[in-house]
Amino acid sequence: MRALTLHILALVMMLALPARAFDTNARAAWVYDVATGTVLMEKNADEALPPASMSKLMTIYMLFEALHEGRVQLDTRLPVSTKARQMQGSTMFLNEQDRPTVEELIKGIIVLSGNDACVVVAEGLAGTEEAFARQMTERGRQLGLTQSTFANASGWPDPRHRMSAHDLGILAQHLISDFPELYRNFAIEEFRFDNRAPANRFNRNPLLKLGIGADGLKTGHTQEAGYGLVGSAVQGDRRVIFVITGLPSEKARAEEAERIVNWAYRQFTMKTIVPKGEIVAQAPVWLGSKSRVGLTTADGVKVLIPAGSQSGVTAEAVFRGPIEAPITQGDRLGELVVTIPGAGQSRLPLLAASDVARTGVLGRMQGAAMRLGEKAYKAVRN
Repeated sequence: MRALTLHILALVMMLALPARAFDTNARAAWVYDVATGTVLMEKNADEALPPASMSKLMTIYMLFEALHEGRVQLDTRLPVSTKARQMQGSTMFLNEQDRPTVEELIKGIIVLSGNDACVVVAEGLAGTEEAFARQMTERGRQLGLTQSTFANASGWPDPRHRMSAHDLGILAQHLISDFPELYRNFAIEEFRFDNRAPANRFNRNPLLKLGIGADGLKTGHTQEAGYGLVGSAVQGDRRVIFVITGLPSEKARAEEAERIVNWAYRQFTMKTIVPKGEIVAQAPVWLGSKSRVGLTTADGVKVLIPAGSQSGVTAEAVFRGPIEAPITQGDRLGELVVTIPGAGQSRLPLLAASDVARTGVLGRMQGAAMRLGEKAYKAVRN
């Protein structure tokens, strides 16, 4: 194995102290920086817990997917069953005479946290809520929700209904990236269906009005689960997704959520250490029309630097060489191992920056000699 270490000189000058860890009062938490793919903090993040209304995000995902696939339209009207009308807790105050549109149901679930709306969606897409819950669990597994099992569409308390904070964060990321246009519904602050229950029209997300870039996602509360929130905020080029659950009150949830957002943006700085398209290493080529091939990353490399990190960030290009031709641009040829003081390592694929054709017979004879020389050289170097 041959390794080439690139010292990122621009990042050597750091402040004096490491970033202070965030001590959350939540029972479980997960904080994630989307641009760099960095988990900033986790606490009991893979423990399967009652998710309350935060699991409505899976119902919304299933509905967004149905829209994307053309199985329903925003103006499609769905019937309201007696079961839906009888749902307790947060509702849209639907009855059997109503035929709400899919668009109204989306807002009813996101803004009003309507349990009745979730049942309408479940029955409209799968026939029964039970069948829909099975589909939710299956689709969740496909999305990478390894600790999630759904018993209903609304998050109504059930010992079989569980999600982890990590799974909720993954689901939030899917909603944001898979359905960017529909995701805008999560920023709606007020919705009233058919002028019913005027006091019950405000989004429960406490961050939307604070001017800190918050644009989603979903609160949750039951006696068993406590108070929780799946949230996201954008500031500049960074998006942060976070999950907290198990807090003792609505006030504690709001305060903890704001603290997490402020901490995530104040305690970390995003730096570009490899611009998109930059060659980070030259790998020797065996039996090729060129003796070397440049290695690059797909989109460049951005990392988060903890505030106060004193030592520099390093990136190490690791590959097996020489690499046998032919080589096609975009072939994965190695890894870039980025080491961030106090934050561990990240590994990104290194790709061929250009094509390298296989050489002719004479070139192969020369290449064979080069191969022997390269082996001896590597042995000396290592």
